[in-house]
Amino acid sequence: MTRLIAEVIGDPIGHSKSPAIHGFWIAELGLEADYRAHRVTAEGLGDYLARRRAEPQWRGCNVTMPHKQAIIPLLDRIDPFAARVGAVNTVVREGEELVGYNTDVAGFLEPLGPVLERRHLFRMARVLGTGGAARAVVAGLVDHGFTLVVAGRNPDKARALLDRFDPEGEHHVAELRHFAAPTAFRFDDRAHCCDLVINASPLGMRGQPPLAFDWSHAPPGSIAYDIVTDPVETGFLADARAAGFDTIDGLAMLIGQAREAFARFFGRQPPRERDAALRERIAP
Repeated sequence: MTRLIAEVIGDPIGHSKSPAIHGFWIAELGLEADYRAHRVTAEGLGDYLARRRAEPQWRGCNVTMPHKQAIIPLLDRIDPFAARVGAVNTVVREGEELVGYNTDVAGFLEPLGPVLERRHLFRMARVLGTGGAARAVVAGLVDHGFTLVVAGRNPDKARALLDRFDPEGEHHVAELRHFAAPTAFRFDDRAHCCDLVINASPLGMRGQPPLAFDWSHAPPGSIAYDIVTDPVETGFLADARAAGFDTIDGLAMLIGQAREAFARFFGRQPPRERDAALRERIAP
């Protein structure tokens, strides 16, 4: 039997948890497959794809920074949703074509599924960050009827992000430092509302400065969501929990986005009933 191969590419790539996630699912299902990490530089991206096209056992790759946009013109076809987001994080061999998809949005939304199934009078999210990860966050939330406040060091980047995904929406921008100091703002009644506070920046990641956010800015009942995966328990989440808010960590999004990619690579759904064991395996 031919051993199928998939991988994750980026530069750097040694920190990626994708091999551990996909490897766990491959072992659980007993598949004849391998999933590995492969460092690909910006200059070597085209050569990498040319080599993989010639390997019939290669099913595709996940794509991380800095290639999520650069890889788009090198592919044969882009899924319409990935084209709208403007970023590809999954490349799949489909016949003779290499097709680009975006599973980041689905991964981000997956742990919010039970919340989004409810009816709300109003939905609002404070999104902290304006980089590539914020694209997936904003795209997903706009499609689910959220009014957004996007905060970054550069408010112009925040406005450009909103203009890309919902130019007619009544959204707002703010400087990130606005949320660092306490506020005495009195929130109105939040019954039947949905409020999220999302760290879509690298702040709080191992080796990065912490994210300065004062939880007096969060409406009662808010959910804190941090997409950072290393460490899993960030200062942002610890402070939110201490202030009485529910939290979602970055592993939830990481596992969610991997699910769709795994199914496309190997034609099988991963064993999600084993998520608790998987989290124990990949949590630092």
